Amino acid sequence: TLTDKEYQRMRDGAIRAIREIGVETGGSNIQFAIRPEDGRMVIIEMNPRVSRSSALASKATGFPIAKIAAKLAVGYTLDEIPNDITKKTPACFEPTIDYCVVKIPRFTFEKFPGADPTLTISMKSVGEAMAIGRTFKEALQKGLRSLEIGRYGLGADGKDKFSLPSDVENDTLRPGIVEKVRQKLSIPQADRIFYIRIAFHLGMKVDEIHELTKIDPWFLSNIEEIVDSEKEIQSYGTKMRDLELWRRIRQPDTLRLQESLLRKAKEFGFSDYQLGYLLGLDEATVRNMRKEKGILPTYKGVDTCGAEFEAYTPYYYSTYEKEDEAKPSGKMKIMILGGGPNRIGQGIEFDYCCVHASFALKEIGFETIMVNSNPETVSTDYDTSDKLYFEPLTFEDVLHIIQVEKPDGVIVQFGGQTPLNLAVSLEKAGAKIVGTSPDNIDRAEDRRRFHALLKKLGLTQPPNDTATSLEEAQRIAHEIGYPVILRPSYVLGGRAMEIIYDEEGLRQFVQNAVEASSDHPILIDKFLEDAIEIDVDAVADGESCVVAGIMEHIEEAGIHSGDSACVIPPYSLSDELIDQLKSNTRALAGELHVVGLMNIQYAIKNDIVYVLEVNPRASRTVPFISKATGVP
Repeated sequence: TLTDKEYQRMRDGAIRAIREIGVETGGSNIQFAIRPEDGRMVIIEMNPRVSRSSALASKATGFPIAKIAAKLAVGYTLDEIPNDITKKTPACFEPTIDYCVVKIPRFTFEKFPGADPTLTISMKSVGEAMAIGRTFKEALQKGLRSLEIGRYGLGADGKDKFSLPSDVENDTLRPGIVEKVRQKLSIPQADRIFYIRIAFHLGMKVDEIHELTKIDPWFLSNIEEIVDSEKEIQSYGTKMRDLELWRRIRQPDTLRLQESLLRKAKEFGFSDYQLGYLLGLDEATVRNMRKEKGILPTYKGVDTCGAEFEAYTPYYYSTYEKEDEAKPSGKMKIMILGGGPNRIGQGIEFDYCCVHASFALKEIGFETIMVNSNPETVSTDYDTSDKLYFEPLTFEDVLHIIQVEKPDGVIVQFGGQTPLNLAVSLEKAGAKIVGTSPDNIDRAEDRRRFHALLKKLGLTQPPNDTATSLEEAQRIAHEIGYPVILRPSYVLGGRAMEIIYDEEGLRQFVQNAVEASSDHPILIDKFLEDAIEIDVDAVADGESCVVAGIMEHIEEAGIHSGDSACVIPPYSLSDELIDQLKSNTRALAGELHVVGLMNIQYAIKNDIVYVLEVNPRASRTVPFISKATGVP
């Protein structure tokens, strides 16, 4: 939204500020404010150091600010430092980009129901996702689905908490709905962008929304174009469902319309899931329809120079154009799926695992391909892996990369819960998942299958069951006896997990649990009061199993393992209990045919060892164990 003149004034002002402060070498961060009405510009603050935005700018442009700043600090000059990506230009060439980058913060307000979700001058986000596209519209929709908040883009996915009634034009309903949306627009919150879409559906104009949100009309106009495209697709879907029109769809002019509509939708960043929702089709049908018409993503390189020079570092993003710059090699290659944006429960510990996996595979001769959407991580550095795809971690986006690169294997166990949730669908689509099989991952995640597995091995777990409704949950809790621990399945970091002491708490919980994991049942376990909680990390090759570390929690059972201090070696356990923990761990690894990492949580009460859960993947304790033992 800046004019070229404003951009140049800002650039000149930044250089003057650096010189006035006396920054000899290294990175600096200068924050400006510009009044749109008259262009008045002021400096808000200046930091003579790299900042949070330095990492973002580095990932967005491919220009490694901190790396260059370090070389400047030891005496290099900008013209002496070569650009790693082009190998022809020096660092004094300012990066030029021919794409659009969108960063969207990741919030975790669902963890803190009592917190004020209003966004203010105090930072409240816990992570961020970044997306690259040819246009703002494409990058915005990719960014929203990169957040992993259950959305597939800017709405049009049936996931809105606030949905418009079918008779929204009803004169008695409309004023109340409009007023509610106006209130949502006037308060900056994490979900406000979805209400902007609803406002356009209600017929509100750009100027009115701008007045309420103070968001620049340029952004609002782009969002309006996305909404207009959504309406066009939905209208076409309604016509398609007419049997007579289904017959006529074979006519060339109708086919051309369908192809142009599909292509435009993909250029606007719509996912297959959204298109399926709008057209009344399933995701697979939309994907096949696109393939038939040759509407497939192409991959463009991030090269710091707007394609002026050849790029030697393969760092890619997807878009819908003609020319594809990704050139798959014929080498043996492994794809590693990252963890997406940081959030409470799934953070940088998993990125540590992804990075070390990439280094280890490169050492033994594999080409490594990293897929991630988090600009804060080392895994998204262009030199961590042989190829980097900065893409959302969704089934559609990952599958496209697999179909282009044809890796010899895909590793899903290092990125936390995010890649695990994709494992089964990717395997069904033909991807070769290496490490622990998706079926054995499901045996550990699915409570009924897990219960059968423990019974087969003769291992003890607290009394438990699964429920899919409030009535079922009430019956099970009554049978097991309060207190109980309730949690959704297939979530990480204790999201929506609570200790419940009575029926009133149970009723409140079930509502939240359905939001956290709507497609899966609720897990109900007897809560073992005053038990000792133990974490065990192990590594296995399908046959042999090595117990890497046994950690004893200092906090009482019931405090999440991510919040509990722990110690290695365990200080209060007898040799007999330690031997039993090792024996149980090896038995579980053998039965699940674990290939790679495994984390098991135990509780010990009255010298009885209870198995709480098994995660056949990397856990957040892997970096701690690695540093504590010296074994990577």
